[in-house]
Amino acid sequence: MNQTELKDFLDEKVIQYNNQDFIESDPVQIPHLFTQKEDIEIAGFLSATIAWGNRKMIIKNSHTMMELMGHTPYDFIMTHSDEDLARLENFVHRTFNGSDFAGFVKGLQHIYKNHNGLEAVFAKNQENDSLQKSIHEFKKIFFETDHLPRTQKHISDPLNNSAAKRINMYLRWMVRQDTKGVDLGIWKTISPAALSCPLDVHSGNVARKLGILTRKQNDGKALAELDQKLREMDAQDPVKYDFALFGLGVFEGF
Repeated sequence: MNQTELKDFLDEKVIQYNNQDFIESDPVQIPHLFTQKEDIEIAGFLSATIAWGNRKMIIKNSHTMMELMGHTPYDFIMTHSDEDLARLENFVHRTFNGSDFAGFVKGLQHIYKNHNGLEAVFAKNQENDSLQKSIHEFKKIFFETDHLPRTQKHISDPLNNSAAKRINMYLRWMVRQDTKGVDLGIWKTISPAALSCPLDVHSGNVARKLGILTRKQNDGKALAELDQKLREMDAQDPVKYDFALFGLGVFEGF
C-alpha cells in the first residue's frame, strides 16, 4: 500500500472500532460509570494503571477497586481513614497489590490537595507535540508522598525510554475529543495533537506489518517513530489510529 491507501485503510478501521461497541470489552468502561469530573479521572487513572494482562481480568479487578472505594473514588481519595486503607490490603492484580493501591490513594490525595488535580499536573508540563515530559514530571510529584519503593514501577517514565503504554492510554481517554463517545475528552487544557499512541504488543506488531514502525522493541524510541508516522496521517488527532492498530491486532489477528 502507498501512503494514501494506507491512510484510507486505517481510517476505515478507526470507523469500524471507534464506536460504542468498543466500550463493553475495554477498561475504558470504568470511567464511563461516573459523571463527576474527579470521579471519572480517578477511576480512569486506577483502571489504566492495572491495564495489562487478560482484559476480562483487568475489567473485573477495576470494578473491585471501585467497590473498595465505595463507588465514590474522589470522596474516598480525599477523606479516607487508616481503616479504609486497611480494606485495600487484600487487593491484587498481577504485581499490583494492596500496598501499591494504598500508595496510589495517598499519591492521588497529594495531587488533589496540593497540585489542583490530575489535569493541572499533566497540563503544566505539556509540550506542543508531546506529553512525555508531563508524564515524567507527574511521576515525580505523585511519589512525593510516603510509598513503598516497589510501587514506583507501576508508573512508567518515558524519559527512561519507556513506551508508557498504560498512562498514554489514560491520557487518550481524558484528552481526546471523541465524537463517538468512547474516549471521554473531559480535559480541555491539553491538545489531542500532543497525545501519543498507547504502544503495546498488538499495536506494535500491526504497525510493523504495515510498515509504519521499524524498531523491534516496544520502547520510547519506537513510540517516537510511530507517533511521527501517525501525525503525518492526522496531525490533530493522531491517536485515533490506536483503535485501528489495536482492533486489527486483537480482534482480527492481523
